[in-house]
Amino acid sequence: MPAKDIYHDEVKNALIKDGWTITADPYLIKYEDAELYADLAAEKPIAAERQGQKIVVEIKSFVGKSLMYDFHNALGQYIVYRNLIQLTEPEYILYLAIDDVVYEEFFQRKSIQAVVNQNHLFLIVVDTEKEEIKQWIT
Repeated sequence: MPAKDIYHDEVKNALIKDGWTITADPYLIKYEDAELYADLAAEKPIAAERQGQKIVVEIKSFVGKSLMYDFHNALGQYIVYRNLIQLTEPEYILYLAIDDVVYEEFFQRKSIQAVVNQNHLFLIVVDTEKEEIKQWIT
């Protein structure tokens, strides 16, 4: 079983506060000879804002060697997970969850925005102190 990210519980609690039901913690991505684990899977009931949607969430804290190094790893992992999820359970949408400070201080760079847009990364920006979702970016 993979280690949990340092913001795992905060992101999970923010999703629950936002009306999501956690359906897997972690979420197994299994395809042919690959077994990978994303952090969470969640569903939102039909009556809610993102009605009937199913999501997989990969949480990243960006506390490694450098923000750019962490971004390289997160981007590669996101692309692999997204491709395998599309092959196995295409009803799920993959999101990368990051804290609001990393979003404001790093993800607003023009170069990072270009890569995010080019690769169609879906983001959940979370205030980890308040355990609240600040923004959904699709």
